[in-house]
Amino acid sequence: MTEVTQNPAVAAAVAAIAAGKAPDTITMNDGRLVEFPPKRKLQKESFVETDVDGKTVVRTRLDFRNGETRLFTIPDNLLHKFAGHGAEQKLGDAIASLQSVDDGVMAVDELIDRLYQGEWNAAREASGLAGASVLAKALAELKGQPIEKVKDFLKGKSNAERTALKNVPAVKAIIDRLEFEKLAKAGSVDTTALLAGLE
Repeated sequence: MTEVTQNPAVAAAVAAIAAGKAPDTITMNDGRLVEFPPKRKLQKESFVETDVDGKTVVRTRLDFRNGETRLFTIPDNLLHKFAGHGAEQKLGDAIASLQSVDDGVMAVDELIDRLYQGEWNAAREASGLAGASVLAKALAELKGQPIEKVKDFLKGKSNAERTALKNVPAVKAIIDRLEFEKLAKAGSVDTTALLAGLE
């Protein structure tokens, strides 16, 4: 996956250009030129720098479409609170597009592993983890392996490789059974009533 698809702001700008809607270049009140994709009201960026006293500080700049800009320096006594909030947001975003709680757990586990390795940007699209937990369960059952070993095995696989594994007939049969059992357990599908409709 390219950086363009990983960065929502860049992806939005590229999509706007492709649709014939070029971003607007706004002169900010401090003289900087900032590009705003159509309909974007605010551009945000955070950075670490040294202040006039030689102290390292974390700052967030907010650029508004009307040319106004605000620079916020995180106070020392709130730095850990802001770090915690950022961690909650980053980890929570990993499950945003996933329906299954189990897939969400796998997505967060993979993100935590990447963050511990110093990788900030996502290595795979979130949709690539959709159905990964049921695939892991199916492979664990098929191969008689512990689920954690199978999850580790799947971490290094691309979306195409995971899809190929899901379509292996023996794996697909287990996935279909697991999905059916999940629906039946949740009570969301009354199969008896459905079948009775054919009589």
